[in-house]
Amino acid sequence: MNLSKTQRTTFVVTWLTYAGFYFCRKNLSIALPLLGGAAEMNGLRLANIVFGYSLLYAIGQFVFGFLSDRIGPKRVVGVGLLVIIVSNLAMGFHTAILWLMIFACLNGAAQATGWSGLVKIMASWFSPENRGVVMAWWGTNYVLGGFLATAFATWSVSERAPFAALGGARGFLFPAVLLLLLVPAFWAMVADTPGRQSLKGSLPESSLVGHAGSGWSDMRALLLKRPLWAIGGSYFFLELCRYALMFWLPYYMVKELRYDLQSAGYLSCLYELVGVGGALFAGYVSDRFTQSRRAPVAAIMLILLSLVMLFQPAFAHAGFVGMGFVIGLAGFLSYGPDTLLSGAAAQDVGETKAAASASGLIDGIGHLGALASPYLVVLASGRYGWNQLFFIFGATALSAGLLLLPLWNLSSVQADSQSFSSTSVSELAGEVGN
Repeated sequence: MNLSKTQRTTFVVTWLTYAGFYFCRKNLSIALPLLGGAAEMNGLRLANIVFGYSLLYAIGQFVFGFLSDRIGPKRVVGVGLLVIIVSNLAMGFHTAILWLMIFACLNGAAQATGWSGLVKIMASWFSPENRGVVMAWWGTNYVLGGFLATAFATWSVSERAPFAALGGARGFLFPAVLLLLLVPAFWAMVADTPGRQSLKGSLPESSLVGHAGSGWSDMRALLLKRPLWAIGGSYFFLELCRYALMFWLPYYMVKELRYDLQSAGYLSCLYELVGVGGALFAGYVSDRFTQSRRAPVAAIMLILLSLVMLFQPAFAHAGFVGMGFVIGLAGFLSYGPDTLLSGAAAQDVGETKAAASASGLIDGIGHLGALASPYLVVLASGRYGWNQLFFIFGATALSAGLLLLPLWNLSSVQADSQSFSSTSVSELAGEVGN
């Protein structure tokens, strides 16, 4: 793949930027409990803060995707970065419950500017023909970013970290300072769209011209596209399953399998680490072997994930190695579809002019599933047991895969024509052929 210098710069800086978002996101689970003494934090109050953050994040996805298409993603992401930094600094300097709730919610809303805006920038800078591969590599930002962010937040509040007198507040302050260091690079080195000389020879001539801001007519046309809702529905079930596994695997291993906390923690890391391989695998296969069709790759991986979930209890009885194998396999089969649906498939459906809106809608719908996941875990495991809960995960993964089957033959070119209208299938095929 021939990339220009400016394309490589855009890729690297936007990758680092979104990984930086995670440093001020994953720190919530590490830093908030450590403030318990000063803030009189209990489980319910912590849950309320996390829920408030997540709710504002989901709502923000629907709003900021459209806004990025309308006024430009660089402005939206840039302002979001500054709000995230201010919110984390504020949470580090004060521990009153209401104060933490307000700034956690503000942080959640600002976090929602990142994915859709940066996906929009990537859609403008890279060719649809290589979208699966490019976005697979680029999508490792939130997989590796999440892993590194958790490790960094843990170090930030440890005894070995500097400024020990600040205690748990360091879990907010240090990530905010780290993210602040990325802001000048983002503003100076990233552009919404490439200039004519930037991509000469890398994209078709029509792609070298910047797109005007997306308006209500573009949003209405996007909302009428059937693939958008099929992908969104699939992503809802996928995120319900993925977030449940990502956050509750350590708890399950400690409470149900009687692992010690250290072993459970290290084993659960395999979910994201092996997930990097799944993301790259899905991107390469979709571009190289299925002619930029995302649905076949994502659907097959999701159906295989459902089978893994069904056999998970058997692997759990195989001991430490068996559990590690099934966690890694689940991560591989989860993150492949995840990066395809939220990245390349969203760009395919939205095209460059509405890529942020499509990405925001799909990610927002998916995050509604993430909001439901803790309640599903708590209620189902309490009533039916953990083995039956994994059967439910299998059903959600299967549902995610089945929703993509009608899009089996949909390519990045055809996605634009698949809208709700009286146009017949044969007419659509004719238009695509022309």
